[in-house]
Amino acid sequence: MSDLENTSRPDRLPDAPGPAPAAPADLEDLINSIGDQLHSTFADLLEDQPEAQQGPQALARSLGVDKVLASRLLKALRTSDPMAVVHRIPGPDPLRRLLKASAKHGADPRLITGASNAVDRFETLIREEMGDRSSLDAIISAWVPEARREFELRRKQAAFKAMSQLKGAEANTIIATVFLHPSEDERMLDVVWLSGLHGLHRLRPDAGVKFATRRLTPQDSSREPRTLDGESVDDLERMQLPEFCTNPLPQLNVHKVGEVVHYTMADTGFGPKSAVDLVFCEVNLAEMRRYIDPGANRKGYVFAEVSSPARRLQFDVLVHEDVYPDSEPTLRLYDTALEGVADVNNPARDIDILPMMESVEKIGNGISCCRSATVARYSDIVRTVCQKMDWNGRKFRVYRCQIDYPIYGAQVAMLFNPPTDPNPAG
Repeated sequence: MSDLENTSRPDRLPDAPGPAPAAPADLEDLINSIGDQLHSTFADLLEDQPEAQQGPQALARSLGVDKVLASRLLKALRTSDPMAVVHRIPGPDPLRRLLKASAKHGADPRLITGASNAVDRFETLIREEMGDRSSLDAIISAWVPEARREFELRRKQAAFKAMSQLKGAEANTIIATVFLHPSEDERMLDVVWLSGLHGLHRLRPDAGVKFATRRLTPQDSSREPRTLDGESVDDLERMQLPEFCTNPLPQLNVHKVGEVVHYTMADTGFGPKSAVDLVFCEVNLAEMRRYIDPGANRKGYVFAEVSSPARRLQFDVLVHEDVYPDSEPTLRLYDTALEGVADVNNPARDIDILPMMESVEKIGNGISCCRSATVARYSDIVRTVCQKMDWNGRKFRVYRCQIDYPIYGAQVAMLFNPPTDPNPAG
C-alpha cells in the first residue's frame, strides 16, 4: 500500500523498625519510594542467605519456595532503578510466602519486619492507587523502556489470541515488501508490492480471509495493477508466484472497489493441517510522484495493513539508490478503527498515531541482505522480482520493520522526505 502523492541503596535496618514512610504526593515519587524500600529491605534480608549468591535454584531449595519466585526476586534486586524493581519484583502474596519461609529458616526478625513493611506499601499501591497489578505495569511502562517493551509484547500476544479466535483465522507471518524504483517517466516512481501470508489457515470453516492493496490519492482512472508478467491482476495464476506458494496453489478471488483491490481466500479448508503459504506480486508503473513541489511539506510513504491476525509482520521497503537519496525512513503506526486508513500528510490523523515501541532499521544495501528467519526462501523471492522487472538488485537499500504480534487493524507506515522537483515547470 502506498501514498501515491509524494508525499544508592540505604544502610541496614535500625534495631527497631519505624513506621513506613509517608507516601509522596506524586505517583512517580511514590513508586520510586516503594521500589527503593523493596530493594533495600530484601537485599538486606538476602545478605543473610548465602544461597542467594548461588542463584535462584539454590535459594529456592534452601527456603523451600518456588524457583520462579526466587528467580524473579533476584532479578529485581539486580537492578538499581527503583521503578524497574517494582516492575520486576513478584507480587505481595508471593513475597509474603518468601518472608514466611525466611523466618522459618531463622532470618533476623528485624529484617523480616522491615521487608514486610515494604510489602504492605507495595500492596497498598496496587490495590488502592492502581486497582490491580496490570494497571501498575501500564503506568510503569511509560517510564521504563524495558518494562514498556515487555508490557506491549504481552498485551499484543493476548490481543492476537483473542482476534484470531474471533476472526477464525490466523497466519504465522504477514509479508509486506515494497520496491520503489524510478519510472520511465522520470518524474514518477514504479511501485511493486510483494505480499504474502505464511502459515495461513482458518480456525473454523465459516471464517473469511481477506487482504488488500490500495492507494490513497487517486490521480486518474487509468491505474491498472499488473502482474510481474504484465497481465491483469484478474489472472490469478500469473499474479501468484507458484514456486513460493503451497502446492496446489491457494485459490483467490479478486474484487476491485475504487482504488482498492481486495483478495479473498476461495477454498474452505480449516485447521492447522490446511495451512497455506501464499505469495503474490502486484506491479504499478508510474504510480507515485518522485518529487514534491518547492515549499511543500509532504512525506512520501508506503504502508502495510494488518488485515489478518498474525504472529509476525515483516515489512520491508527496498528503495532504489536514486530514490529519496538523502532520506532515511521514520515509522508511524495508526489506529484505523474510526477513520480508516490514514494519509500521513493529514495532521488531523495524528490523534490516531499508536505510541508503540516498534522501529525501522536499515538492514543493508543490495538484495543479498534480504534474508528472513521466518519466510522460507525470502531472498529467492526478492531476487525473482528484480529479475522479472529487469532491475539491478545491488542498487537497492533495504529497510525493515519487524513486529511480533502486530495489532490487528493497525496501519504501519514508513515515511520519507522526497526531494524538491528540480524542474517544477517541466
